[in-house]
Amino acid sequence: MIGREKEHIMARADQPVDLHYLDRFTGGNRAINEEILRLFDNQCRESLALLEVLAHEGGDAKSWREITHTLKGAARGIGAFDLGDAVADVENSAPASAQPQLERLKRDAAAVFGFIAKFLQTQT
Repeated sequence: MIGREKEHIMARADQPVDLHYLDRFTGGNRAINEEILRLFDNQCRESLALLEVLAHEGGDAKSWREITHTLKGAARGIGAFDLGDAVADVENSAPASAQPQLERLKRDAAAVFGFIAKFLQTQT
């Protein structure tokens, strides 16, 4: 019962990831949720690193849009809606002028990373 209570707490609407939303696609299978969240964590970190380089080097807008569009969909797909909205805000920005939005994106991503780490540490 304690494991279920922890999962319920982590599924609250005020959390960076809506586990109830993710559960609709995984049937609530914890192993699948863990795998999806691990994959997202890696993808998001890689995408942020690429965006950081593009922002500092004034990279091409096409690459910027492709990376942000992919990240936006992935974030929304796992139920990280605030992060998805932050990515949407920066998606059509010019890389060289996107630093303020990129900072918000990194803050929202950090909250998701922390949530994922905590979720992966909880025992069922």
